[in-house]
Amino acid sequence: MKKEIMKGLQAAAPIALGYLPLGMAFGILAAQHGLTPMDVFFLSLFVYAGSAQFIASAMLASGAAATAIIATTFLVNLRHLLMSASLAPFLKHISSPVLALISLGITDETYAAGYPEAATGKAKPAFYLGLNGLSHFSWIFSTVLGCLLGGRIPNPEKWGLDFALPAMFIGLLFMQMKNKKDVLISLAAGILSVALVFVLKDNFNIIVATTAAALIGVCIEK
Repeated sequence: MKKEIMKGLQAAAPIALGYLPLGMAFGILAAQHGLTPMDVFFLSLFVYAGSAQFIASAMLASGAAATAIIATTFLVNLRHLLMSASLAPFLKHISSPVLALISLGITDETYAAGYPEAATGKAKPAFYLGLNGLSHFSWIFSTVLGCLLGGRIPNPEKWGLDFALPAMFIGLLFMQMKNKKDVLISLAAGILSVALVFVLKDNFNIIVATTAAALIGVCIEK
């Protein structure tokens, strides 16, 4: 069990480092929107979704209704359905109650970092304890720290903090690419997503591009 936890911690290390600037950027923004460190703590603990938290913070500041905030964050995070669907065949050996706990820690980053282990069909709950545990702790810590700093960093974009998320995704993507097929599928997904962003709203371009790229991957395999 200790070995599996350590394996999960190692997989989570780049995520934890990437979460620090991104989480601080969110915390600073949340403080400017009037949220307290306690608000940020519970938001990061129970929501734990970067893009959704950025949107929810802005909507809370504008006085949006709770139903509107919930509906918007639901649409933004619809891509998690695709992630869960791709992991399900590899985790059938894990009981449903444990899978429910693991699913709470699935983010874009933990999905990407944990997929190689899951794809072996032998991933153990202890691995996800290390992966999800460290990642979630880092996110909570960095967002609360950013909120405590508050207005001391009035312009996060000036320091490039707003690029932390794209930079982390690029790093995780390169970790997953092992052959020309992976490069081709990645390029197809990226190009299609950028093209569709002018047509589709609410991040549906990501869902459509991901599904289309997956279809291309299946066709290449056959």
